[in-house]
Amino acid sequence: MPRPTKQQIDDEILETAATLFARHGFKETSIQRIADAVGYSKTGLLHRYPTKEALQQAVVDRVLRDIREVADGVRDQPPGPERDRAAVTGIARLAMEGRGTVSLLLSGLASEQENDLGCTLEAIGEVIFECFAADPETDPVRAARVIGALGALAVVGVTLREKPLAVTLDDLVDLSYDALGHGRGAAK
Repeated sequence: MPRPTKQQIDDEILETAATLFARHGFKETSIQRIADAVGYSKTGLLHRYPTKEALQQAVVDRVLRDIREVADGVRDQPPGPERDRAAVTGIARLAMEGRGTVSLLLSGLASEQENDLGCTLEAIGEVIFECFAADPETDPVRAARVIGALGALAVVGVTLREKPLAVTLDDLVDLSYDALGHGRGAAK
Protein backbone atom coordinates (compact mmCIF):
# COMPACT_ATOMS: atom_id res chain seq x y z
CA MET A 1 0.00 0.00 0.00
CA PRO A 2 1.63 3.28 -1.11
CA ARG A 3 2.12 6.05 1.43
CA PRO A 4 -0.12 9.06 0.94
CA THR A 5 1.50 12.12 -0.58
CA LYS A 6 1.85 15.39 1.32
CA GLN A 7 -0.98 16.80 -0.82
CA GLN A 8 -3.26 13.85 -0.02
CA ILE A 9 -2.55 14.25 3.69
CA ASP A 10 -3.24 18.00 3.53
CA ASP A 11 -6.45 17.39 1.56
CA GLU A 12 -7.64 14.89 4.19
CA ILE A 13 -6.85 17.29 7.03
CA LEU A 14 -8.52 20.26 5.34
CA GLU A 15 -11.62 18.28 4.36
CA THR A 16 -12.00 16.83 7.84
CA ALA A 17 -11.46 20.24 9.42
CA ALA A 18 -14.05 21.78 7.06
CA THR A 19 -16.58 19.14 8.10
CA LEU A 20 -15.92 19.66 11.78
CA PHE A 21 -15.90 23.46 11.50
CA ALA A 22 -19.24 23.35 9.68
CA ARG A 23 -20.73 20.89 12.18
CA HIS A 24 -19.43 22.32 15.45
CA GLY A 25 -18.32 25.86 14.61
CA PHE A 26 -14.82 27.28 14.61
CA LYS A 27 -14.72 28.03 18.33
CA GLU A 28 -15.95 24.60 19.38
CA THR A 29 -13.63 22.60 17.11
CA SER A 30 -10.33 21.92 18.76
CA ILE A 31 -7.05 20.92 17.14
CA GLN A 32 -7.26 17.71 19.18
CA ARG A 33 -10.69 16.90 17.73
CA ILE A 34 -9.39 17.37 14.19
CA ALA A 35 -6.23 15.35 14.93
CA ASP A 36 -8.33 12.51 16.36
CA ALA A 37 -10.64 12.56 13.33
CA VAL A 38 -7.75 12.23 10.86
CA GLY A 39 -5.76 9.81 13.00
CA TYR A 40 -2.82 12.08 13.72
CA SER A 41 -1.35 13.30 16.95
CA LYS A 42 -2.04 16.88 17.96
CA THR A 43 1.71 17.51 17.67
CA GLY A 44 1.79 16.06 14.15
CA LEU A 45 -1.13 18.22 13.07
CA LEU A 46 0.47 21.32 14.60
CA HIS A 47 3.64 20.51 12.67
CA ARG A 48 1.65 20.92 9.43
CA TYR A 49 -0.50 23.83 10.66
CA PRO A 50 1.23 25.65 13.53
CA THR A 51 -1.95 27.16 15.00
CA LYS A 52 -5.68 26.56 14.94
CA GLU A 53 -6.03 29.91 13.17
CA ALA A 54 -3.57 28.80 10.45
CA LEU A 55 -5.64 25.64 9.90
CA GLN A 56 -8.88 27.64 9.84
CA GLN A 57 -7.41 30.01 7.28
CA ALA A 58 -6.16 27.14 5.11
CA VAL A 59 -9.64 25.58 5.15
CA VAL A 60 -11.41 28.84 4.33
CA ASP A 61 -8.87 29.71 1.61
CA ARG A 62 -9.44 26.32 -0.02
CA VAL A 63 -13.23 26.64 0.11
CA LEU A 64 -13.05 30.18 -1.27
CA ARG A 65 -10.71 29.05 -4.07
CA ASP A 66 -13.04 26.16 -4.97
CA ILE A 67 -16.20 28.25 -5.08
CA ARG A 68 -14.45 31.01 -7.05
CA GLU A 69 -13.53 28.40 -9.69
CA VAL A 70 -17.23 27.52 -9.98
CA ALA A 71 -18.16 31.22 -10.22
CA ASP A 72 -15.50 31.81 -12.89
CA GLY A 73 -16.91 28.90 -14.89
CA VAL A 74 -20.44 30.34 -15.02
CA ARG A 75 -19.75 34.09 -14.98
CA ASP A 76 -20.22 34.57 -18.75
CA GLN A 77 -23.57 32.77 -18.86
CA PRO A 78 -26.72 34.87 -18.56
CA PRO A 79 -28.84 34.34 -15.44
CA GLY A 80 -31.34 31.54 -15.83
CA PRO A 81 -31.79 27.78 -15.82
CA GLU A 82 -28.63 26.92 -17.80
CA ARG A 83 -26.39 29.00 -15.54
CA ASP A 84 -28.10 27.53 -12.48
CA ARG A 85 -27.51 23.99 -13.74
CA ALA A 86 -23.86 24.77 -14.46
CA ALA A 87 -23.41 26.29 -10.98
CA VAL A 88 -25.16 23.38 -9.29
CA THR A 89 -23.03 20.93 -11.28
CA GLY A 90 -19.83 22.67 -10.17
CA ILE A 91 -20.90 22.71 -6.54
CA ALA A 92 -22.16 19.10 -6.73
CA ARG A 93 -18.69 18.10 -7.96
CA LEU A 94 -17.24 19.80 -4.89
CA ALA A 95 -19.72 17.86 -2.75
CA MET A 96 -18.71 14.56 -4.32
CA GLU A 97 -15.03 15.35 -3.78
CA GLY A 98 -15.43 16.69 -0.26
CA ARG A 99 -18.61 16.87 1.74
CA GLY A 100 -17.17 19.29 4.31
CA THR A 101 -16.68 21.96 1.67
CA VAL A 102 -20.38 22.26 0.89
CA SER A 103 -21.27 22.30 4.58
CA LEU A 104 -18.83 25.14 5.09
CA LEU A 105 -20.29 26.94 2.05
CA LEU A 106 -23.61 26.97 3.88
CA SER A 107 -21.86 28.48 6.90
CA GLY A 108 -20.65 31.23 4.58
CA LEU A 109 -24.22 32.06 3.63
CA ALA A 110 -25.23 32.48 7.26
CA SER A 111 -22.13 34.31 8.47
CA GLU A 112 -21.95 37.87 9.71
CA GLN A 113 -18.96 40.21 9.78
CA GLU A 114 -18.14 39.89 13.50
CA ASN A 115 -14.41 39.33 12.86
CA ASP A 116 -11.92 38.60 10.08
CA LEU A 117 -13.16 35.02 9.81
CA GLY A 118 -16.76 36.20 9.59
CA CYS A 119 -15.76 38.60 6.79
CA THR A 120 -14.04 35.77 4.93
CA LEU A 121 -17.04 33.47 5.34
CA GLU A 122 -19.32 36.25 4.19
CA ALA A 123 -17.11 36.59 1.09
CA ILE A 124 -17.74 32.90 0.41
CA GLY A 125 -21.48 33.57 0.61
CA GLU A 126 -21.19 36.46 -1.82
CA VAL A 127 -19.38 34.27 -4.36
CA ILE A 128 -22.07 31.60 -4.01
CA PHE A 129 -24.82 34.10 -4.74
CA GLU A 130 -22.72 35.36 -7.66
CA CYS A 131 -22.65 31.82 -9.08
CA PHE A 132 -26.44 31.88 -9.25
CA ALA A 133 -26.74 35.57 -10.17
CA ALA A 134 -28.81 35.99 -7.01
CA ASP A 135 -29.09 39.11 -4.88
CA PRO A 136 -30.41 38.26 -1.42
CA GLU A 137 -31.31 41.90 -0.78
CA THR A 138 -33.58 42.30 -3.80
CA ASP A 139 -34.81 38.71 -4.19
CA PRO A 140 -34.93 36.90 -0.85
CA VAL A 141 -37.02 34.04 -2.28
CA ARG A 142 -34.35 33.32 -4.88
CA ALA A 143 -31.70 33.51 -2.16
CA ALA A 144 -33.70 31.01 -0.10
CA ARG A 145 -33.85 28.66 -3.10
CA VAL A 146 -30.05 28.89 -3.51
CA ILE A 147 -29.62 28.09 0.17
CA GLY A 148 -32.07 25.20 -0.20
CA ALA A 149 -30.15 23.83 -3.17
CA LEU A 150 -26.89 23.92 -1.22
CA GLY A 151 -28.62 22.54 1.85
CA ALA A 152 -29.80 19.57 -0.18
CA LEU A 153 -26.22 18.93 -1.31
CA ALA A 154 -24.89 19.24 2.22
CA VAL A 155 -27.49 16.89 3.71
CA VAL A 156 -26.94 14.30 1.01
CA GLY A 157 -23.18 14.69 1.44
CA VAL A 158 -23.36 14.05 5.18
CA THR A 159 -25.71 11.13 4.64
CA LEU A 160 -23.42 9.61 2.02
CA ARG A 161 -20.50 9.85 4.42
CA GLU A 162 -22.48 8.04 7.13
CA LYS A 163 -24.26 5.53 4.89
CA PRO A 164 -22.96 5.33 1.31
CA LEU A 165 -25.62 5.08 -1.39
CA ALA A 166 -25.27 4.60 -5.12
CA VAL A 167 -25.78 8.29 -5.92
CA THR A 168 -24.28 9.81 -9.03
CA LEU A 169 -23.26 13.36 -9.80
CA ASP A 170 -26.34 13.66 -12.03
CA ASP A 171 -28.54 12.61 -9.10
CA LEU A 172 -27.05 15.35 -6.92
CA VAL A 173 -27.41 17.93 -9.68
CA ASP A 174 -31.07 17.02 -10.25
CA LEU A 175 -31.80 17.17 -6.54
CA SER A 176 -30.32 20.64 -6.11
CA TYR A 177 -31.63 21.92 -9.43
CA ASP A 178 -35.15 20.98 -8.37
CA ALA A 179 -34.69 23.04 -5.19
CA LEU A 180 -34.03 26.09 -7.39
CA GLY A 181 -37.55 25.71 -8.80
CA HIS A 182 -36.75 24.87 -12.40
CA GLY A 183 -38.04 21.31 -12.56
CA ARG A 184 -36.24 18.40 -14.15
CA GLY A 185 -37.01 19.16 -17.77
CA ALA A 186 -35.37 22.59 -17.89
CA ALA A 187 -31.86 23.21 -19.27
CA LYS A 188 -30.87 19.60 -19.86
